[in-house]
Amino acid sequence: MKTETITLAGDVPGNSIELRVLRFEGRNEMAVAAYLQSSLHGSELPGQAALHFLIPMLEKAEKEGRVAGNITVVPQANPIGSAQWLAHHHLGRFEFFSNVNFNRSFPLLETFDTAALPAIDAPKSLAERLKAQLLRLALPHEIVLDLHCDDESESYLYVHKAFLPEMYDLASALGSTAILSWDSTADAAFEEACTHPVLQLPEAQRKARAVTTVEFRGLNDVDIETGKSDAEGLYRFLVHRGVISDSSVELKVDFNGPVTPLENVEMIRAPQGGMILFHADIGDEVEAGAKLVTVVTIPGDPGGDITLTAPQAGRILTRRSHRYTRRGDDLMKLLGTKRSDNARPGSLEA
Repeated sequence: MKTETITLAGDVPGNSIELRVLRFEGRNEMAVAAYLQSSLHGSELPGQAALHFLIPMLEKAEKEGRVAGNITVVPQANPIGSAQWLAHHHLGRFEFFSNVNFNRSFPLLETFDTAALPAIDAPKSLAERLKAQLLRLALPHEIVLDLHCDDESESYLYVHKAFLPEMYDLASALGSTAILSWDSTADAAFEEACTHPVLQLPEAQRKARAVTTVEFRGLNDVDIETGKSDAEGLYRFLVHRGVISDSSVELKVDFNGPVTPLENVEMIRAPQGGMILFHADIGDEVEAGAKLVTVVTIPGDPGGDITLTAPQAGRILTRRSHRYTRRGDDLMKLLGTKRSDNARPGSLEA
């Protein structure tokens, strides 16, 4: 393993960040290459835990000559967000200066040529230069896995329709319970930026690729057992795709969860602010009209309670980890079988 430290100067004198890049050199130049990154939203750590346990497995494979394709790993892809704290709370989703989600507004390139991206010392903000650098690292690889997590959630994937059903293998390897399929979110997330040049390729070449956002359950699902299990899932997938050779590992592609278009996802939102009392848990299958969550707007007066029900039958995929909410906040994701009346273009969440 070779470790590279990329230093990006900050937006004012005396400040900088370091991007730690781990590289494993493949022995077969024709083999598929893989890029894995985590913590683009600084405090989303399940993916970082998975990579922490995956890296020794990759080192062992490299020592034994079993790494076929090049592998690049960035365990902490966003040092800016990782350093953003306020009053003992970590706030790594939005850049403090611009209030832009760190996983939005990536450059959309028509080809894999990154020459037009802002240089590392360009007169651009640190966040823009970081996004450009992450794309430079990722785009030379056929497999790009961006590891995230939700609030309270099952394990699931975001996958462009062009990569389905071929990417059922990743869902099977990771034990994902669902896939959210998309066509264009128009928000230029990292996954979309890495997918965009792939979509310009002939269909046969697209099918051999894998680009996805992996949602490894919830924010608090960070422990040794799940980290090791997720690492083993990633390793199985890399073996299955031929990036690593390991005759002792076999992947059974048996994903049978729902594949739900983004427009079929019901985002349950708070009509008013208040205390949250959930009636349904993640993984529950609910019928139309079932109670999902009550928002207590006047504590001590049940007359102020607002109970939200399921607009259609489906599966509860996620819910918020906080229990005090503002008007308009997203509270739950419900996977439906038909288009939501509230469907709108763009990403599901800010």
